[in-house]
Amino acid sequence: MTTGALWLAAIVLLGSCVQWLTGMGFALVAVPALILLLGPAQGVILANCASGVICAIGLASGWRRVRWGAMVPLCLASACTVPLGAWTTRHLPEPTLLIVMGALVTAAVLLVIRGLRVPALRGRAGAVGTGAVGGFMNAAAGVGGPPISLYALNAGWTVREFVPNAQFYGLFVNILSVAVNGVPRLDVVQWTSVAAAMAVGMMTGRFLAAHTPERRARTLVLALALAGGATTLVKGVLEL
Repeated sequence: MTTGALWLAAIVLLGSCVQWLTGMGFALVAVPALILLLGPAQGVILANCASGVICAIGLASGWRRVRWGAMVPLCLASACTVPLGAWTTRHLPEPTLLIVMGALVTAAVLLVIRGLRVPALRGRAGAVGTGAVGGFMNAAAGVGGPPISLYALNAGWTVREFVPNAQFYGLFVNILSVAVNGVPRLDVVQWTSVAAAMAVGMMTGRFLAAHTPERRARTLVLALALAGGATTLVKGVLEL
C-alpha cells in the first residue's frame, strides 16, 4: 500500500470514528485533510460518498424518528443549491477554493461552538433557509451538517431527535452531491483502504462512545475541525 493510500485510510478512519462517537463530525474532521491530500474537487466528492454511506447505515435503525414536516422543506431547498455548490467547486481556481472551503469549515465550527440562536432559523422559513445553505456547503465544501445543527438548536430538538434527522438530511444531500459531482477517481487500492478504514472507524467509534463523555468527545471533534479548516484557509492564502 502506498503512502498516499495509508494517509487516505487514516483520514477516513478518524472521520468515521468521530462520526460514530458523537453522531456528527465526519465531514468537519475529514474534509480539510482530504482536500489537502486529494485536492479540493476530489476531496469533497470522496467526503460526500463516505458521509452518505455512514448516514445510510446510521439511519437504518432510526428512520422512524425522522420529522418529515421539517425534512421536506430542508431537502427541497438543498436540492436547489447543490448544483450551485458543485459549479463553484468546478470553476474556482484551486487557491480560491481552498480559501472558500477553509473559511466555510472554520466559520461553521465557530457558529456551532457558540450555539448561535436566531429566531429566523425557526419554523418552515428557517428550514428552507437552512436547507439551502446546507446544500450549497455540502456540494462546494463537503460540510452540510453545521447549518442543520444550528436549525436543530433553534428548534429545540433533543439529541435523540437530532441524530436520525441529521442522518436523513445527510443521506439525501450527499446523494444529490454525488449525482452532480460524480464519484472520486480512486484506484482499487485506495477504494479498498477507504472501505476498510470506514469499517474499522465505525467499530472503534462505537466502542469509544461507551467509554467517553459526550462533552469531551464533542470538544475534540470541534477542535480537530477548527484546526483543519484554519490549515486549509492558510494554505489557500499562501498559494495565491
